[in-house]
Amino acid sequence: MTKLNELAPREGSTKNRMRVGRGPGSGKGKTAGRGVKGQKARSGVSINGFEGGQMPLHMRMPKRGFTSRNRKDFAEVNLWRIEQAIEAGKLDAKTAIDADVLIKAGVIRRVKDGVKLLGEGECKSKLTLTVYSATASARAAVEKAGGSLTTTKVEAKAEEA
Repeated sequence: MTKLNELAPREGSTKNRMRVGRGPGSGKGKTAGRGVKGQKARSGVSINGFEGGQMPLHMRMPKRGFTSRNRKDFAEVNLWRIEQAIEAGKLDAKTAIDADVLIKAGVIRRVKDGVKLLGEGECKSKLTLTVYSATASARAAVEKAGGSLTTTKVEAKAEEA
């Protein structure tokens, strides 16, 4: 059993901080690794993106659109990928398939804000799927194969005026 006073990091896992400007014998004396003269050799310099008074490139480029902070990020799955997992024996077509089952089978890595089913590829198996949303082509393909598709997305109701 290790005692608290004997705790130490693994051998070779830590290095001492390089002390610059401490004489020629240290290997980092005199200019302390900054070269000679110039603005960058002085202290207090931050010139990232500065172009000598000229309008910087990031300000010259046109800005378009915006990115919503509330947007949802989905784990997207194509039909061919689900079929591939069924053929490999990672998924069972007879059981209900939802996000947790897809993660366990290695079809998707993480759920994010939900799983979106895309219609690329063909659906050969009769599937019972539960996803956040699905494209019209994916829905049609699953129903054509005799399966069922349930979406958990709450549809926006049209306001009647």
